[in-house]
Amino acid sequence: MKYDYIIIGGGSAGCVLANRLSEDPTNKVLLLEAGGSDNHPLFSMPAGFAKMTKGRSSWGWHTVPQKHLNNRVLRFTQAKVIGGGSSVNAQVYTRGSRFDYDEWEEACGIKGWSYKEVLPYFKKAEKNQRFVNEYHDYRGPLGVSNPISPLPICEAFFQAGQELDIPFNLDFNGEHQGGLGYYQLTQLNAKRSSTSVAYLRPASTRPNLTIMMNTLSLRIVTEGKRAVGVEIGPKAGGNKQIVRAEQEVIVTSGAFGSPKLLMLSGIGPASHLEKLGISVTHQLEGIGSNLQDHLDLFAIAECTGDHTYDPCLKPHHAAWAGLQYLLLKKGPVASSLFETGGFWYLDKDARSPDVQFHLGLGSGIEAGVEQMKNSGVTLNSAFLRPRSRGTMRLADSNPLSDPLIDPNYWADPYDRDMSIRGLKLVREILSQEAFKPYIKSIHLPGPQVKTDQQLFEYACENAKTDHHPVGTCRMGVDGDELAVVDAELRVFGMEGLRIADSSVMPRVPSSNTNAPTIMIAEKAADLILGRI
Repeated sequence: MKYDYIIIGGGSAGCVLANRLSEDPTNKVLLLEAGGSDNHPLFSMPAGFAKMTKGRSSWGWHTVPQKHLNNRVLRFTQAKVIGGGSSVNAQVYTRGSRFDYDEWEEACGIKGWSYKEVLPYFKKAEKNQRFVNEYHDYRGPLGVSNPISPLPICEAFFQAGQELDIPFNLDFNGEHQGGLGYYQLTQLNAKRSSTSVAYLRPASTRPNLTIMMNTLSLRIVTEGKRAVGVEIGPKAGGNKQIVRAEQEVIVTSGAFGSPKLLMLSGIGPASHLEKLGISVTHQLEGIGSNLQDHLDLFAIAECTGDHTYDPCLKPHHAAWAGLQYLLLKKGPVASSLFETGGFWYLDKDARSPDVQFHLGLGSGIEAGVEQMKNSGVTLNSAFLRPRSRGTMRLADSNPLSDPLIDPNYWADPYDRDMSIRGLKLVREILSQEAFKPYIKSIHLPGPQVKTDQQLFEYACENAKTDHHPVGTCRMGVDGDELAVVDAELRVFGMEGLRIADSSVMPRVPSSNTNAPTIMIAEKAADLILGRI
């Protein structure tokens, strides 16, 4: 089978590219996705992600023991479903600071990726339900809206911030990033707006677009230094087969999936591949290096009453919430559960906010988080510009084996110090007068946890990933031995091969990473089609 373009990975970026490349009816496009359909109703319900981050829609991967976190192993939810992370995330739509993208250009030498040059692609994606101005548009496919029915405790959070001179911010993606406020969400009409829903479904009936789900890509097929196709795994009772690309193979499998596939194809660090018995077809030392992620620390407080969504864990409350959603498109099911938060400063000399908050409207939203006897509320903090760098490596040459994920959290002591400073600020916010009608006491970390060493021990035991891995196939300039792709996302030293997902980010944005990944895919489409 022959196609013009083969896209490997039907996640946030892959669905965008499948739509944009197939807009021209003369382009024959194939999208390969290892996961299955997103037709289960929980995928479309905003609160449904809390039930869909395990099982069939996740790879079930974990980190290796983190030596700077007392050898803790962290679960890493990596989506295995059409739409990828955009189908299972908390729908928070943030882009990061303008300085993030200017830094890509200025500090990393990557031309064409300054804030001024990427802003049009953020806007191109948006179907914004509130804003239309120099930062936003409403003519794109991706639904972006404000929370439908926020709870009163959210307003108390904003007031608590103002008591600490942290202002209210109406739009984190506008002129200023700093402050607390409501997140805009990738939702439309009280339903999740994933890239599967927003981009792929409208394109799925095009005769020039083929979508193959539940299809594992085993390796990229090369002839010399050119990518010519993809070997895919057998279906029931069948054999492996090779699909060929006349123009390009485009890898969009994410910060772990993309380097994993490249290394299985013999493209990557030679010594590592040779050790596993994989023949080296093209040496690129940077593949699987430069891994960055946001580590999340949280505090949980017990409420004075039913001020959050914890009661919905009880069957009769859950039944009412479901009915409320079906009839009115409001209530707990219409909530992303993390629709309130913001950005502020830990390092007073930081160029832009360096900590992000997510107010979780419950105490047991995520696995491993202790539940309250009464309703609880969770306030997360994540240091946004980690200096630590990790790796992604293969365990062996079997495509079905889990990769060895080592974010190397807190390898740089600065990251640890800033993270603990963020946890202290979280406790300070929760202790403000504005929260008194809603919060009875801070439960975790308890009042006995006072010193930096005690906070460190608490953090080692409770820290979790924000699921923002990037950088493992980073952009760079020719001559940079750890760069994997150039500014046009072409793999150095290869023809007909590009990477267009979060793995190409040279530095992690100061925000959630779904919106930046969609932006990269939008720009990649124009690069591939020769429009820029």
